[in-house]
Amino acid sequence: MKCIVIYDITSTRIRNKIADLCMDYGLNRIQYSAFAGDLLRTHQEELIKRAAAKLGKHAGRIYLYCIGDREWGQRLEYVGGSESATADA
Repeated sequence: MKCIVIYDITSTRIRNKIADLCMDYGLNRIQYSAFAGDLLRTHQEELIKRAAAKLGKHAGRIYLYCIGDREWGQRLEYVGGSESATADA
């Protein structure tokens, strides 16, 4: 299932750890604190638990949103000077 992980974390060290964790799960960076990609349900739960453990008592928020294939295919992007609705990325 397509997922987006976004986070708002004050500590640079923890932000970097969360970014590394997202990349370990094969997610692609789409913005500085946002990643997207395919994750099985078990990996979604594992990722959010591991991210929460890394955040610990530091200030911040971590969100993981799942998006159906139909909705993902209807997303709009602005890339390289042209706006397009992509069917698959």
